[in-house]
This record gives sequence, C-alpha cells and structure tokens, in this order.
Amino acid sequence: MSDSIVRTGAHLIGGDWSSQAPGGIAVSGNPARPDEPVGEFPLGDASTAAEAVTAAVEAQEAWAGAGFSSRARVLEKAAVLFDERAEELALLCTLEEGKTLPESRGEAMMSAETCRYQAGLAKTSTERIFPSNNPGETIRTVRAPLGVVGVITPWNFPLMIPVWKIAPALVSGNSVVWKPASNTPLSAVAIASVFTDAGLPPGVLNLVLGPGSMGGELVADDRVDGVTFTGSVSVGQGIRDVVTARNGRVQLELGGHNPCIVFGDADLDVAVAGVVNGAMGATGQKCTATRRIIAVGGVHDELVDRLAAAVTSLQVGDGQNPETAIGPLVSAGARAEVTEAVNQAQAEGAETIAVTEGTPDGPCYFAPTLLAGGADLTITREEVFGPVSTVMRVDDVDEAFTLANDTEFGLSASVYTDDPWIVNRALHELRAGLIKVNGPTTGSEIHAPFGGEKHSSGHAAREQGDTAQEFFTRTRTAYIKPGRAR
Repeated sequence: MSDSIVRTGAHLIGGDWSSQAPGGIAVSGNPARPDEPVGEFPLGDASTAAEAVTAAVEAQEAWAGAGFSSRARVLEKAAVLFDERAEELALLCTLEEGKTLPESRGEAMMSAETCRYQAGLAKTSTERIFPSNNPGETIRTVRAPLGVVGVITPWNFPLMIPVWKIAPALVSGNSVVWKPASNTPLSAVAIASVFTDAGLPPGVLNLVLGPGSMGGELVADDRVDGVTFTGSVSVGQGIRDVVTARNGRVQLELGGHNPCIVFGDADLDVAVAGVVNGAMGATGQKCTATRRIIAVGGVHDELVDRLAAAVTSLQVGDGQNPETAIGPLVSAGARAEVTEAVNQAQAEGAETIAVTEGTPDGPCYFAPTLLAGGADLTITREEVFGPVSTVMRVDDVDEAFTLANDTEFGLSASVYTDDPWIVNRALHELRAGLIKVNGPTTGSEIHAPFGGEKHSSGHAAREQGDTAQEFFTRTRTAYIKPGRAR
C-alpha cells in the first residue's frame, strides 16, 4: 500500500476538515484482505449534515457570482490533479471497493475527463432566442443555478459517479453537500481533496461521512434545492417522495435487470467476450450488468458451451494482482445476499451451467456463476448485485424482444447481430435508456446522456453529456422590449 493513500477520513465543512465523530469511529475495510483495514473515518450525525448545509447556503451566492470562466478553471485544474493522482486514487478505490486496478484506473481517468468536458461545456451558450409576435421584442432563455444540491452516491463506482454529479453541479454555479457510501469513505475524501486543492472556495463542496440516515437529513432539509441519487429502487423512491413533497428537485439513477440478446447471425467470438464482460466485469456490481442472456433459436447450444468455457476460466482474486480478472464482492454481507439468490434459483429449478474454478477462500469472494432457466425464476426478475447471469432460450425475434422488456427495469440492453432490420427494431422496441449493438450492456461515454426508463431512473434530466447541466439549473424565459419607443 502506498504511503500517500488516505488512511484517516474527515468531514469537509465550510472549507475545514473535521474529525468530529458524534456517531463514533468506523473502519474502512478491504474486501480482499479483511485483516488489513484501509483506514478509519468519523461518523457524523444530523447536526453534521445541518452544519454542512449551512456552509453550502452561505457559499452558494458568491460561487454563482464568480462567473462561468472562474468555475471552469477550477474544474480544469481538478482534471489535471485527477490525472496526476490517478494511481493513488485507483489503488484506494481497489482497496476499499475490491475491483481490479485496471477498472479503478478507468474510473480515475473518466473522472479527469468528466471535469475537463464539463469545464469546456460551461463555455458554450445555453441560451435560446425565440421570435415574438410583438414588434421589437426579443424572447430569450437564461439559466440560473439550482442553488444547494445534495449528492448521495453508491460504493460501486466510488470515483466516477460522484464526479459526474459534482462536476456539472459546480460548474453550473451550485454549492454541494455530498454524502458518499460508507463502504468507500476514504475514496470520497481523496476526491474532495482534489477539488479543494484545485482552488474551490470554502463551503462550495462539503463532504459528510456517516450512516445512511445522514443522507435522509439532506433529503429532508428544505434548504437543499435538489437531490441527485444513485442507488437502490426502494431508497430512491423514498427520496423522491420526500423531496417532491417539499417541492424540491430530484434526480434518480436506480437498478437494472439488463438483457443481452444473441441472434443466430452474431459473431460468437465478439458476443461471448461482450456477454462475459457485461455479466461478470467489476464482479457484476454494476447497475448496467448483464443479468439475462437471451439466446435466439439455434445459436443457444454453441453459445452456452462457449460461455461456460469462458466463465470457468476466469481468474478471481485480489484486485491488486495484475492476473486477476474478477475481484471480491464489496462485503461479506453482499456475498451472503448473492449466495442466497443463487441458492433460491437452484431450488426453483435453475440449472447451473458454469462456476469459475479456483475462486479463493475469503468472506467476500464469490465464484462467477452462469445459470439457465426461465422467466419464472426469481433471479430473472429481481436484481442480484454480483457475478451471476442466467441464460434464457427463445425461438424468434418477437419472443426475444418481449422477454427482454418483461421487467420493471429499463436501464440498458444489448443485441448481437449484423441484421440491420433487427438493429432498427431493437432501437425502437427495447425499453431501455442505453442500447448497445454488438457490445456489452455496460459502459458509457461522458459526452453522451446516461439514464434509463421505467423503474431504473427518475423523470429528471439525464446524467452526463450536454444534458447533465439541465438538472442543476433553472430555466428562465425573458421577454425584452426596448425601453423607449423607436
């Protein structure tokens, strides 16, 4: 472990780092090495959250008045620091979350690129001009900051998801109170340090560490103008109800049960690689992970054979090992949940096709598992956050699309085919916010919108891309006439 790795966490409130711990001191664990804790961090409480909101309120007006160029320069500097600290951030991410170092490096890289992209976007016009029925009058729109934004983020992408929320919020002139997941608190401290070291004024970004109840305090505080949340459906719906009841704005990115359809004309080398990556990559701890593999017609048998061989040969281990393809789950509790779901599926009649060999012992390791079964299985309807996927067989295109859409979720989907007719149908008929053709259900680019349909996302503007700033701003329409008759 590098000596530069953050070992002691702290809250960031009003520009000051605070170790006050009204809730006690907690340990940040290493899922690959439970006997080697990463560090310690203080647990705040309701008063900690309230103090952070007060700091954000006091700082927001001056930050909004700083102008887009000043705000963009902070993000540009942050991008440089993310690049410079990429290895440190990646190692910390792997230590706390468990994913492999290449996956963590990707997060650090994308964090830098997000800051760079949002800084550039701030320099483009967001105004629109409309014609008026009244001679001499001009109609134009302007954007104003939302105000104080509550950011609540998960543990599975502890670098990337916070940054793609915080960067557009900051560059739009908002102040932020951020409550990260308790599994990855030290990664959050490292990110907050990047922004403060980049020159962010005190109080513009505030970080509070502690239990989930602290997020509830942010959600309920009527001084918080908007809340952006990524996490479970149940928690997200609760946040929605509280925020909308007080007329606040809410953005939700929730779960997924993502299908991948493989057609008979697919390149199976490409398909197998994409399916295994989508299902098992990042230990299956992605909301966009492939949960159902739908094999159409005669391709089923060969596809299953190839998938089984690929899954069996995956190397599971410590994410710091360069030979490791799949790291541990984030916690022993996560492993217990995945184990229970697989046991239930097997009891319901699911066939076990493949299990990765040589998976290490340890409380957080789970062998990637490939099942076969039908829509009657609980596991083909409820999200299981781990390296598990189920192969399902259908006879034709219509049945494939019907089965793919047979879920309460609509985050991502993929199809493997070279048939342009099927591709066109997929783009128009699959109810998913993200559709891949000959690629895994996972992965997105920072300059394109990201979000889902149905219970996978809320109704606010999409994250990422040039739509990201829409959630963090208020649109005002102005009707402008000359002050004197001409």
